[in-house]
Parts: sequence; structure tokens; C-alpha cells
Amino acid sequence: MQKEFNITGVCYPHLHYMMDTSGKLADIMEMVERGKYFIINRPRQYGKTTTLYLLSEALSKREGYLPLRMNFQGIDEQWHESDSAFARMFVNQLADALEFQAPALAPILEAARKNVADMGGLSKTITRLVQQSEEKLVLLIDEVDASSNFFPFLNFLGMLRTKYLDRYAPQHATFHSIVLAGVHDIKTLKSKVRPDEKAQYNSPWNIAADFKVEMSFSPAEIAPMLEEYAQAEGVQVDVPAMAEKLYYYTSGYPFLVSKLCKIIAEDIMPQKEARAWTMGDLEQAVNLLLRENNTNFDSLIKNLENNPGLYKLTFEIIVNGVEVPFDPHEPTISLGRLYGVFKPNSGVKIHNWIYEQILFNYMTAKAFNQYLESRREDFPTSFTKEHNELDLESVLLKFQQYMKEQYSQKDQPFLEREWRLVFLAFLKPIINGKGHDFKEPQVSEEKRLDIAVTYFHHKYVIELKRWYGPKAHQKGLDQLAGYLGRQGLGAGYLIIFEHRTEKTWRQERIRHKDKDIFAVWV
Repeated sequence: MQKEFNITGVCYPHLHYMMDTSGKLADIMEMVERGKYFIINRPRQYGKTTTLYLLSEALSKREGYLPLRMNFQGIDEQWHESDSAFARMFVNQLADALEFQAPALAPILEAARKNVADMGGLSKTITRLVQQSEEKLVLLIDEVDASSNFFPFLNFLGMLRTKYLDRYAPQHATFHSIVLAGVHDIKTLKSKVRPDEKAQYNSPWNIAADFKVEMSFSPAEIAPMLEEYAQAEGVQVDVPAMAEKLYYYTSGYPFLVSKLCKIIAEDIMPQKEARAWTMGDLEQAVNLLLRENNTNFDSLIKNLENNPGLYKLTFEIIVNGVEVPFDPHEPTISLGRLYGVFKPNSGVKIHNWIYEQILFNYMTAKAFNQYLESRREDFPTSFTKEHNELDLESVLLKFQQYMKEQYSQKDQPFLEREWRLVFLAFLKPIINGKGHDFKEPQVSEEKRLDIAVTYFHHKYVIELKRWYGPKAHQKGLDQLAGYLGRQGLGAGYLIIFEHRTEKTWRQERIRHKDKDIFAVWV
């Protein structure tokens, strides 16, 4: 059967092209062998379910281990009404798992289906099961978030904790290792259930070992998937370069890597004659992905919308270029890491380039939807020159004129605070359908924002920054000239916001370090 790139559910090695998971599995297996209890808590579509499947398969082939894999997703709320109901549900799932994996142990659970009435009864059932098994039992539970709002689940964890702490006593014989998987860690689950309690960090799962396995994929781990695909499909791929560029866009987020590969393989390649992947194909795939609605992006945005503090911090980082020191104990930063929005990197950074662009587009569109609608007639739409070039000088001059006209007493506070968004909203209808604007990750101490614009087949760079005096201005010109050089461009554009009562509203053509820069002051 021909393999494909998979972006939903479990990835099966015989059906799907997969990145190299051997290093991650080896690290997790070592934790299991040492009898650790832990949770793999990572954002949505980060490979958690696939990891549990691969771990279960590996344990099944290893002598002396019996993996018991369960899934709490889609469990009816009736099973969370009481400890008794939860205990029965757990026994039912365990019995279903053992029916095929260890039929000799099944009778123990068949009897327990009728007799388990509380967590104490469930504890005794687990003890009998462990004592009767000749193999080490490893419990794997996926989607534990499904039970996160219910006290019986926390009581269940508390029971397992009690058994773990006294696991060498015959009456408390228990699972050799337990691996949970979900978005939240157990400490977060506790705080969700009891948001009003100050002692919310008294977790019933404080026996858990820290899970430090890196679940994102490095270029070296992405490369084997590309090599297998290229060989199987007879397609030429510059594997090292492609793996590096995929990592650049995704930071190794499993869903995003596979999604981009899937777009190239299934949407772009059938339209080409050449049997080869190019960097242009990858850039096209990125553009297609940025215009797509999918559950991953929906979840990303929903998590921000449901947490105003997280939304505000993300907005400040992405749009206003605020530099935030990384503190893993700060609640908002911690929540951002939990949902895959942030990553630590000499400060708080957006996890990956694609997420930053998705959120940049969403936030700018949202912030200006109402503002734009009331002033739509003021926004021009046509600035195309010969050869489908964008007349950016005219765009900037028109924007300067617009800002001057709008700089009334009523709009002044808003424009001073959100002038970057005003320009981005001004630019959107001009390039709509003909190109894209991207936020470049080039923010300096003076809070500059670089926007790369593609218009048909042309590329332009616009820098937005505040006026901080001549010295800072010269430094900014150095930075812009250097950036233009790295992009292979001979000209760039600069918008400078003057925070002063009397604005100059001037424009200037600047020749700096062999680069032509057109600047306007607003």
C-alpha cells in the first residue's frame, strides 16, 4: 500500500511517512523501565497519541512487559458523576484491553465489573491484577483532559499516588509505570477544577517525574521522512536543505511539518511536470496553509480568545514588538507554553513562524474590522505600476496623507497607540488577491517592525518604527540596510511615527550603505 503524509489521528509506520521518533521513544522507554509515573503534556496535534501507540507496540515486543492502553476521550459524563461510576468505567476499559492482550487475567476484571463500588475496591482490583501477572503492567492513558473537570478523576489519581508511595507493600502492589497524555499537566487540571482555592498546587500527582523529552522534531529527525518519501515516490528532494527550511517555518511542530509536506505532495506536485521538490514549492505550501482553516489554527485562536491576558501579551509581542523576559513561573507565560503559543528563547517568543503569521493576520484583521468598515471609502486599492510592480512610494505617501487627515482630537489616542495596525489595515486591500504581507521576526530595542510584502513576483520590505532621535535613526538605517542586503534587495521603505505635538509630515529619499530607502514621517 502506498504511504502518505498523515495529519490526523495515529501515525502508523506501515501506512504513513513519519519523522524519526527513535530517540524520543528510547528516552521515554528508559523512564518506563525505571518505573516512572509521568504525563506527556503537549499542545494539540503534537504526536502524543502516536507516541503512546509506538510505546505500546515497543513494550509488547519487549519481554517482561504488558502495556495496557486506554483512552478517556469521549467518555460520557455519567462515568464522572461519582467515584463508583468512574471506577466501573476504568474496570470496563481495562477488561476490554486485557481480553485480547492477556486473556488469563481477564477473569479478575470480569468479577470486578460487578463488585467494584469505590476507589478502595478499584485499588484492590489493581493489586490482584498485578499480583497475578507475570509481566510488569504499564498503564497508558490518552486524552486525560477529557476527565480534567471532574473530582472522581482527581480521586483516582490520588488512589494511584497512595499505591505508588507504598508500592512494595503486598496490599498496594500497583502498575510498574503509568504514562498519561494530554494538553494539561496535572497541576493545571487541579487549578481548573478548583479555581477559587488558594491551595491549588497540592496536586494528587506530585509523584510524577518531570517529562523533559523534546517532542518537537529537529531537521535531523525530519530528514528520514523526506528521504523515504523521495525514494518511494521517485521524487528529487534536497533533503538537508528542505528539512532545515521546514524546521525554520515550523520549529519542528509535528502537525505543521506533516501538513506542509502533505500540501506539496498532494496539492502542488500533481500540477508540476518536474518530479522534484523546490524551495518555491515549500513557500507556496506555506502560503496555502496560511489561507486555510483547520482545527489546529482554530484551537490556537480559541485558546487566546478564552484567555484575555494571554491574548493581550501575545498581541504586544507580535504587533507592538514588546520584548518580554521569560519566566516559567509567570501564569500567563506558562499558559502560553501549555497551548503551544510561546517558547523560551532569550525571552518569550512565538513558538513558530507559521503561528506568528497566523496570529499576526488574525489580530490585525480583528482589531481593525470595525475601524475599517467605517472608513472603507478612504482606503485606496490600486497602486500597480508596469510589470505588476507595487508603487510603494505612492502607497506610503497616501498613508501619510490619510494619517494627517485622520489625526483629529477624537482619533488621536487611538492612532498613537495603534498606528502600526492602521498601516497594516491600510495595506491589506491594496495587496489583496495579488500578494501577501508577512511579519518578519526582526525586532530591535527600538521596537521596530519589519513587514515583507510579496506582490505578484516582486518582494518589498517596509520597516515601521517610532522616532527616538537622530542617533537611534542612524542605527535603524544600519539595521534596515543590513536586512535588505540579506534579502538581496537594493531598496527599502521606512515609516517613522513621530510622538510629538507638532508633526513634520515629511518624506525623504535616503542613500545609506548602497541601499535606497524611501522614508515618510507620520
